[in-house]
Amino acid sequence: MRALVTGASGYVGGRLVPRLLDDGVTVRCLARTPAKLTRAAWVDRVEVVRGSVEGPLDAALADVDVAYYLVHGIGDGPDWVAKETRDAESFRRAAEAAGVRRIVYLGGLGDDGDGLSAHLTSRHAVGAALARGSVPVLELRAAVIIGSGSASFEMLRYLVEVLPIMVTPRWVATRCQPIAIADVLSYLVAAAHAPDGVRGVIEIGGPDVVSYAQMMAIYAAEAGLRRRILLPVPVLSPRLSSHWVGLVTPVPTALARPLVDSLVNEVVVRDDRAATLFGPPRHDLREAVRLALTATARRTVATTFSDADLAPFRADATDPSWAGGTELRDVRRAHTTAAPAAVFAVLCELGGERGWYYGELLWRVRGLVDRVWGGPGLRRGRRDPSDLRVGDHVDFWRVERLEAPHRLTLHAEMILPGQAWLEWRVDADQTGARVIQRARFRPRGLGGRLYWYAVLPFHGVVFPGLLRGVIRDAERRQG
Repeated sequence: MRALVTGASGYVGGRLVPRLLDDGVTVRCLARTPAKLTRAAWVDRVEVVRGSVEGPLDAALADVDVAYYLVHGIGDGPDWVAKETRDAESFRRAAEAAGVRRIVYLGGLGDDGDGLSAHLTSRHAVGAALARGSVPVLELRAAVIIGSGSASFEMLRYLVEVLPIMVTPRWVATRCQPIAIADVLSYLVAAAHAPDGVRGVIEIGGPDVVSYAQMMAIYAAEAGLRRRILLPVPVLSPRLSSHWVGLVTPVPTALARPLVDSLVNEVVVRDDRAATLFGPPRHDLREAVRLALTATARRTVATTFSDADLAPFRADATDPSWAGGTELRDVRRAHTTAAPAAVFAVLCELGGERGWYYGELLWRVRGLVDRVWGGPGLRRGRRDPSDLRVGDHVDFWRVERLEAPHRLTLHAEMILPGQAWLEWRVDADQTGARVIQRARFRPRGLGGRLYWYAVLPFHGVVFPGLLRGVIRDAERRQG
């Protein structure tokens, strides 16, 4: 079997490709930007064709048995709804001309008579446009997909972790039937092997039917957070809610708006055709959240919603620093006439009796506060005044990475509402060396973000002085 996967650089498509390969399917990927697939571990096992569903599609669909339609233009421009239908019609005509045996499409749950949102209406319209031709279409309809990196999961994760108390709109009481990304992928693979007579809409969902409020409570419990307090009010419209989501989470408003609009619609499975044809889902909601949290903690997230080749999804739009995205940073750069080895030797002597070059009183106060909170403070000092190894403690830091003479990373072991690192990169140039100093902080919840902004003024004093002191000492030693 040969399958074409559209949207292979996106969230679902990027995870489906290796599943199909493991199932023995020969895979061809259609990508608007093939370079985005070069980082995929499976890229050397597939054929990549440059293009889009708008066409031309002759090369992409040649000798294809099953075509997966996984593209989604949500929020990409003011006419994205109309463009989605046009693209689906173009793809259908090309599939007919190429003699494709089946189209598999991943759409969205919801009853047409319930006043569906623009997002869900568009999902259904795309399915209808694909099905109007002679190629049989199997349309899988899903609600909230729970998986590390999915837009719905990241929106849920940030809302619950950042806000211990939430003023919520009425849609938090709407019922939905979330499904684990692993089960979505299993159904998509099974759809390729379905008997020839199987076509039409097949609704898929996990075993749990919950409200969004219940989903947030389950997430909090699985993440080890205190019970979140929800204060529903009738005045928060989807428009206002989407702006709030855009501020608090890494999901931009352009994407949050259609997603939030859809939360007012009940999205539950109405028939058991999926279970009859392909078997029941294997993961309940708690297990799906647990798997997503594990992948996030281990930094093994295979794909994310921001991988899609659409402007509102790109990383620079989805992770603004003021939103407290994945990581907050203080970055300082400098040039020195000293050689990289001289700079690195000074870096390896920081802390202990030598100290931190600037703002020593502030460093001591921070160490005292840490000791009061139960942390190590500055009392540990150093193992050796000049020799440094991976695993060594340096005051309330520990050496995590040491690659002489170019890179040093210290991981904070002080008591913090998050994880912190202080690192330097030293690169040679024609007249000496370029030095980049980064303070990185991965906040935990609202407290983590408040902590970062509370200490930001001190960073503006301590970190520039630290970098200046390192360079001054390196140049002095080199003579």
